[in-house]
Amino acid sequence: MIHVEIIGFAAGTLTTVALLPQVIKAWKTKLTRDVSLLWAVALTIGVFLWLVYGVFIKSLPIIIANVFTFILAVIVLVLKMKYK
Repeated sequence: MIHVEIIGFAAGTLTTVALLPQVIKAWKTKLTRDVSLLWAVALTIGVFLWLVYGVFIKSLPIIIANVFTFILAVIVLVLKMKYK
Protein backbone atom coordinates (compact mmCIF):
# COMPACT_ATOMS: atom_id res chain seq x y z
CA MET A 1 0.00 0.00 0.00
CA ILE A 2 2.94 2.34 0.64
CA HIS A 3 3.79 2.28 -3.09
CA VAL A 4 0.30 3.48 -3.95
CA GLU A 5 0.66 6.42 -1.57
CA ILE A 6 4.07 7.29 -3.04
CA ILE A 7 2.45 7.45 -6.48
CA GLY A 8 -0.31 9.62 -5.04
CA PHE A 9 2.16 12.02 -3.42
CA ALA A 10 4.24 12.17 -6.63
CA ALA A 11 1.17 12.91 -8.75
CA GLY A 12 -0.06 15.53 -6.30
CA THR A 13 3.34 17.20 -6.13
CA LEU A 14 3.70 17.38 -9.91
CA THR A 15 0.20 18.74 -10.54
CA THR A 16 0.59 21.32 -7.77
CA VAL A 17 4.04 22.42 -8.92
CA ALA A 18 2.72 22.74 -12.48
CA LEU A 19 0.56 25.67 -11.36
CA LEU A 20 3.44 27.56 -9.72
CA PRO A 21 4.84 29.20 -12.91
CA GLN A 22 1.42 30.70 -13.69
CA VAL A 23 1.05 32.07 -10.17
CA ILE A 24 4.57 33.50 -10.14
CA LYS A 25 4.20 35.08 -13.59
CA ALA A 26 0.83 36.65 -12.81
CA TRP A 27 2.07 37.87 -9.43
CA LYS A 28 5.23 39.48 -10.83
CA THR A 29 3.87 40.95 -14.07
CA LYS A 30 0.33 41.72 -12.88
CA LEU A 31 -0.77 40.54 -16.33
CA THR A 32 -3.54 37.96 -16.50
CA ARG A 33 -5.11 38.62 -19.90
CA ASP A 34 -3.92 35.22 -21.15
CA VAL A 35 -5.55 33.43 -18.23
CA SER A 36 -9.12 32.35 -18.92
CA LEU A 37 -11.54 33.35 -16.16
CA LEU A 38 -13.65 30.27 -16.92
CA TRP A 39 -10.54 28.07 -16.58
CA ALA A 40 -9.59 29.68 -13.26
CA VAL A 41 -13.11 29.26 -11.86
CA ALA A 42 -13.43 25.65 -13.08
CA LEU A 43 -9.98 24.75 -11.73
CA THR A 44 -10.70 26.29 -8.32
CA ILE A 45 -14.06 24.52 -7.99
CA GLY A 46 -12.65 21.23 -9.29
CA VAL A 47 -9.70 21.28 -6.91
CA PHE A 48 -11.99 22.12 -4.00
CA LEU A 49 -14.18 19.13 -4.88
CA TRP A 50 -11.10 16.89 -5.06
CA LEU A 51 -10.15 18.14 -1.60
CA VAL A 52 -13.61 17.32 -0.23
CA TYR A 53 -13.43 13.90 -1.88
CA GLY A 54 -10.02 13.29 -0.32
CA VAL A 55 -11.39 14.16 3.11
CA PHE A 56 -14.35 11.81 2.65
CA ILE A 57 -12.15 8.87 1.66
CA LYS A 58 -9.41 9.86 4.13
CA SER A 59 -6.67 9.95 1.47
CA LEU A 60 -3.69 11.94 2.71
CA PRO A 61 -2.07 12.34 -0.75
CA ILE A 62 -5.29 13.75 -2.21
CA ILE A 63 -5.90 16.03 0.77
CA ILE A 64 -2.39 17.47 0.95
CA ALA A 65 -2.00 17.98 -2.79
CA ASN A 66 -5.37 19.65 -3.15
CA VAL A 67 -4.95 21.95 -0.15
CA PHE A 68 -1.87 23.45 -1.80
CA THR A 69 -3.35 23.38 -5.31
CA PHE A 70 -6.53 25.04 -4.03
CA ILE A 71 -4.49 27.85 -2.49
CA LEU A 72 -2.62 28.37 -5.77
CA ALA A 73 -5.84 28.22 -7.80
CA VAL A 74 -7.47 30.82 -5.55
CA ILE A 75 -4.42 33.06 -5.96
CA VAL A 76 -4.67 32.79 -9.77
CA LEU A 77 -8.40 33.52 -9.62
CA VAL A 78 -7.94 36.53 -7.35
CA LEU A 79 -5.12 37.90 -9.51
CA LYS A 80 -7.25 37.39 -12.64
CA MET A 81 -10.11 39.36 -11.12
CA LYS A 82 -7.81 42.03 -9.68
CA TYR A 83 -5.71 42.63 -12.82
CA LYS A 84 -8.37 42.28 -15.52
